[in-house]
Amino acid sequence: MPRLTLALALVLTLAAPASAAEGTSRPRARELGIAALIGGTPGALDAITDVPGVEVGHATVIHGSGPRVRGQGPARTGVTVVHPRGKASMDPVFAAWFTLNGNGEMTGTTWIQESGFLEGPVAITNTNSVGVVRDAILEWQVARPGLQPWGLPVVGETWDGSLNDIDGFHVKPSHAIAALDAAGGGPVAEGNVGGGTGMICHRFKGGIGTASRVVEVAGASYTLGVLVQCNYGRRPDLRVAGVPVGEAIPDLMPCLAAGGRSPMEPEAPACEATPPTSVDRGEDAGSIIAVVATDAPLLPHQLKRIATRVSLGLGRAGGMGANSSGDIFVAFSTANPGAALAPKTAPVQMIPNGAINPLFHATVQATEEAIVNALLAAETMDGADGLRVHALPRDRLLAALKAANRLP
Repeated sequence: MPRLTLALALVLTLAAPASAAEGTSRPRARELGIAALIGGTPGALDAITDVPGVEVGHATVIHGSGPRVRGQGPARTGVTVVHPRGKASMDPVFAAWFTLNGNGEMTGTTWIQESGFLEGPVAITNTNSVGVVRDAILEWQVARPGLQPWGLPVVGETWDGSLNDIDGFHVKPSHAIAALDAAGGGPVAEGNVGGGTGMICHRFKGGIGTASRVVEVAGASYTLGVLVQCNYGRRPDLRVAGVPVGEAIPDLMPCLAAGGRSPMEPEAPACEATPPTSVDRGEDAGSIIAVVATDAPLLPHQLKRIATRVSLGLGRAGGMGANSSGDIFVAFSTANPGAALAPKTAPVQMIPNGAINPLFHATVQATEEAIVNALLAAETMDGADGLRVHALPRDRLLAALKAANRLP
């Protein structure tokens, strides 16, 4: 249940811990038998929070309807935060980042590349709110004795301007701080929450998704989890467990309800059109941010290799790294605590490169499933200018998998 609700006039702002909020318990890929098709062994929660210590928090901003009025709404946006060792820890983690296509932003990555450490949380929001979230993280850090009093916060973004009055700057410092404070372990809310509130994925409603895998490496068991903010892709390219689901569901494209007109989706038909006239716009637009966490002892150069494998999971789901897409991934390891803070030489452990393949497999599998979970959790949303983006219909998804003999 949400731990904190901020009510500001007509604004619905929900700051929630990782736990899924009441009313959002839709079947996930594991419950539908899809995770087994993707491969690997999910963790207990099948979420990034299966990695011990990792905490996730969201702040969701939803208010208004009808035509957009800059600064007034409608707003469909928010912030999602991942704390590598929990919000009370000041201990950095080994980390690395990778960009498949760089038409996007993730602040703080030059220091990750230079130092090999991630020194605070990772936040994800919309394109126009990166600065305010970055500054809010600094405000949050300096107010807590013992936490690092300076920093280069890591904030990634994807564009939610079709459903959200993005130029209205509805994400405020209080939202980012609420997400930071509310973060916790346990099941992670997915779909239309946090930074994923206004996102569109393969022309269905997208958003936040997560998954995990447990692997055996060199005689030891480790967990790897992925969290994505899914906002990319053409409909025909969507694949689930290898099945061209997007081709099987060519309708239910974004449409305009109640006579709306959207400058962001000028070709969108009326939702009442019969038969439906909507067609895929033919562009692979949008972006995806991914955060990979593991408790396996990996050094920064190995985490770079992990981060690159997110691209393969994205490709299995139908992402192509298009020119207009910002596909940016960060990976960190919670192993080797204290290594960054040691006053002298720090002894560290690492998995040999020759034994790392199971973690590569886990990254690909968890990334693909996290995208599917984002689509399964997201619900149909009406946003700015009356634009309606439909949820992926589970019955038709399962029918497509059964028709391909992937499910009984």
